Amino acid sequence: MKDLIFLTYSEIKTKLNEGSLSSKELVLAYIKRIEEADTKVKAFLEFNKDRILSQAEESDNRRKAGKLLSEFDGIPIGIKDNICISGEITSCSSHILENFRSPYDASVIQKLKDKGFVLFPRLNMDEFAMGSSTENSAFQTTRNPFDTNRIPGGSSGGSAAAVAASMLPVSLGSDTGGSIRQPAALCGIWGLKPTYGRVSRYGLVAYASSLDQIGPFSNDLQGISDLLEIISGLDHKDQTTAKVNAFETNSVSSIDWKGKRIGVMKTDEFNFSPDVNKRYMDILKEVESKGATLVPLDFSLLKYAIPVYYLIATAECSSNLSRFDGIRYGLRKEGTGKLDDLYSESRTQGFGPEVKRRILLGTFSLSSGYYDAYYGKAQKARVLIRKQYAEFFKSVDIIFQPTSPTTAFKVGEKTKDPIQMYQADILTTSVNLAGVPAISCPAGLDSGNLPIGLQITSSHFDETKLLSYAKSISELEICKLPLPIEIS
Repeated sequence: MKDLIFLTYSEIKTKLNEGSLSSKELVLAYIKRIEEADTKVKAFLEFNKDRILSQAEESDNRRKAGKLLSEFDGIPIGIKDNICISGEITSCSSHILENFRSPYDASVIQKLKDKGFVLFPRLNMDEFAMGSSTENSAFQTTRNPFDTNRIPGGSSGGSAAAVAASMLPVSLGSDTGGSIRQPAALCGIWGLKPTYGRVSRYGLVAYASSLDQIGPFSNDLQGISDLLEIISGLDHKDQTTAKVNAFETNSVSSIDWKGKRIGVMKTDEFNFSPDVNKRYMDILKEVESKGATLVPLDFSLLKYAIPVYYLIATAECSSNLSRFDGIRYGLRKEGTGKLDDLYSESRTQGFGPEVKRRILLGTFSLSSGYYDAYYGKAQKARVLIRKQYAEFFKSVDIIFQPTSPTTAFKVGEKTKDPIQMYQADILTTSVNLAGVPAISCPAGLDSGNLPIGLQITSSHFDETKLLSYAKSISELEICKLPLPIEIS
């Protein structure tokens, strides 16, 4: 049974459909793995075996009756704690919502249910998706399965760690400024942020509405491709979803490197660790040797991505989180009987320090006299970043960058310096500001046996090209990881 947890997503899908594996048998193996490994990793906030096994048994019964919902029926998938599931707690890893049970399903959850996936809620995260290390959860700190003294990345650290620790083959997270790609890189798995508007945000608890996007994690690329096809599409419940050609997983195929123009960056302009820099250069040499042309791009606007991102994201967070006031939603703390005191006490006790910090920053930038000086300028700079990406894709086919400037840092190493923590997202935030899609691909290990990620970025709604390049990267020997791993 132990070997089942080390199967790739593709192998699981094949075995379920050929009848050599039952969903219950698979789920029992994952439950055993979670019970053993999650005492160290701490990816799950809650784990209801009975509800999960019931889903698996229903899938097996459908299979026996010849009434499968899809070829994905019975496949386990983890769900981040900010994606609503009817009847389940959706706390966003915050005290203010720790007892909130969602009355409805997010659009992506309904699509997964329609296909017969077995849902494994609730995966830990930075509170309200605000963080880069999953140390901001109100309940626990998730650990990196490669080294449990280190962070898994964030904010979707639980979703990434669960897949990397072979507790699940696939999971869903959300990405506001790198919250899928960065933990995917630090945990050595695949993680995709789709084009903004490709996937419905209905039922995703909002952090920054113009930046948030739901996306998949997987232990192989096929899982990313299949999940993207399933969860994407126009949704009348979310008017930011776009009416574009549907993504089809069958359209993804390896590319011929000859003649391809790869946009690259000058690494000496950024503070990359030596191991990350070397692996990036080695990958570029490899694809160049196969006939690709490397095209240096001017990423000078990237230095503005962090301040622009944090001005826009915190402003939207200030607006979105105003509803959690102890009356409409969230923890209610009665005080003196005065309304202002109820607001103050509920939010003071309900929100953690990072969420409070971002609410204050956002409220300040939106306040009278500062709106034009800060928020207005940030929006203008965002337009420039979006235009720069449009210019990039006039001269290159695709862009290659490291996903993170370093590998996973130690728990507690950056918690006392928020600015240093924010800088960890320097290579990912501009992608969200521009709204383009990007994927983090496993790219081997550093000298300390910690994973390195390669970020591939394509133009708007061109996920087919993006995943085709990712498929070709996965075929390079230099990018292969020695999975599965033992939890240390």
